[in-house]
Amino acid sequence: MWRWRIISKEELRVNEEIRTKEVRLVSDTGEQLGIMSPREALRIAAESGLDLVEVAPNAKPPVCKIMDYGKYKYEQSKREREARKKQHVINVKEVKLRPNIEDHDFEVKARNAVRFLEDGDKVKVTIMFRGRELSHPELGRELLLRVAAYVKDLANVEKDPKLEGKNMTMILSPKQN
Repeated sequence: MWRWRIISKEELRVNEEIRTKEVRLVSDTGEQLGIMSPREALRIAAESGLDLVEVAPNAKPPVCKIMDYGKYKYEQSKREREARKKQHVINVKEVKLRPNIEDHDFEVKARNAVRFLEDGDKVKVTIMFRGRELSHPELGRELLLRVAAYVKDLANVEKDPKLEGKNMTMILSPKQN
């Protein structure tokens, strides 16, 4: 009794699911066994107690390999888990300032930016303008450049200061060691 399944791009065809006239067979040791019918290739795989797996379905003729499919899938998932462990997600932390900020408050905000950069996160520094403050954007630009100077040995300016509506923003990214 045949059961039909829809096979995703990541999933490989195994044993009776291989539906071509002929296949190129590769043994479990990696040696070429030649071109033959899938039925004969399946018989050879069954004799060795392993599965017939289609590894290159787009080749002419498709390439099938004799292997332990369960072990192969387990090792594949193990590799994917390891790759996910090694990934580092970069977050963007935000530090908000006002144009007429006091020196101590500025240093507190700048130290927060330093801490975020040391953790490997990007920092978005935002100057919020209200009312008439918007008529002097150069004050905001000076403040952003002051922040950039404060963290120059830890960060690169990824995006220069830019006025967007009532806010002026700059993005800093940590330097690669």
